[in-house]
Amino acid sequence: MDTATKEEIKKEFATHEADTGSVEVQVAILTARIKELTEHLKIHKKDNSTRRGLQNMVSRRRRLLDYLHDRDVARYQGIIQKLGLRR
Repeated sequence: MDTATKEEIKKEFATHEADTGSVEVQVAILTARIKELTEHLKIHKKDNSTRRGLQNMVSRRRRLLDYLHDRDVARYQGIIQKLGLRR
């Protein structure tokens, strides 16, 4: 993922102007990377190191979403709908 894409994601999901590390931004960036790696693995089925990295990203996103669900359900629902995630 290039820096321009990351900047667009940060602008879209940031809670304030200098926001780079809020849960929403982290989840959105992880979701974009997960989508890229999923497409890569459809072509390269035996790339197990990438598969392991993908699994780590999915579990990190799950933990962040669980944290957000525990803290603020409205923000959790908003990010789920915006990103189109199941849950």
